[in-house]
Amino acid sequence: MDLTLKIWRQQDARSKGKFATYQIKGISADCSFLEMLDQLNEQLVRENSDPVSFTTCPVAFDHDCREGICGMCGLYINGRPHGPDTGITTCQLHMRKFKDGDVIVIEPWRSKAFPLIKDLLVDRTALDAIIQAGGYTSANTGGVPEANSILINKPDAEKAMDAAACIGCGACVASCANASAMLFVSAKVSHLNLLPQGKIEAYDRVKKMVKAMDKLGFGNCSNTYACEAECPKEINVSNIARMNRQFFFAKIVED
Repeated sequence: MDLTLKIWRQQDARSKGKFATYQIKGISADCSFLEMLDQLNEQLVRENSDPVSFTTCPVAFDHDCREGICGMCGLYINGRPHGPDTGITTCQLHMRKFKDGDVIVIEPWRSKAFPLIKDLLVDRTALDAIIQAGGYTSANTGGVPEANSILINKPDAEKAMDAAACIGCGACVASCANASAMLFVSAKVSHLNLLPQGKIEAYDRVKKMVKAMDKLGFGNCSNTYACEAECPKEINVSNIARMNRQFFFAKIVED
């Protein structure tokens, strides 16, 4: 396939950014989206041994495992987080989803809470800060118990496992008109608060994590379900409703 790529280029957070257009040829339909970007960068290195501007240097983008696990590879592709496929991360997106001659527009996540570092690379440590605020269990439960010694009903166990599938990629934030992190936070709250080990600190946890979310500049839930639609792990918005109920009860207990 021969493609036209319009990629957001920005040298650093203080510089003015712009779209740069690149032509790339001979891309296999079987290669992944990130492999296509690798080939573009190899092309830029070959063509520009002495780059005249930052737009002729290789494109900076984030990635690690390339297996849909780490959540680092998030890109805004043709107006959608992670691209035109559903239930996958950018690294799992294959070029067969595009056609020969297509124009592909590639942007970074855009959110006040995700300051841009360079090109397609953003700082998502705000999500780590929310986890540090309360996304853990600190109650002393003694040694490691035998797996079946604490009985957990199957529906709650399944909901907790579904919520724990969140990889913190930030697609929910990128897809929300208000750049809300509610789906991410509710998933992290739910996967602990649904389990007996997490119930001890459930009210403190939800208050601390919501407070951290607000402080870091994320917006309010837009109630459009865009986050669920674009989540690569298909986290359900019912987690948001659950978190809101728990936050409400936590404030009543506090008062």
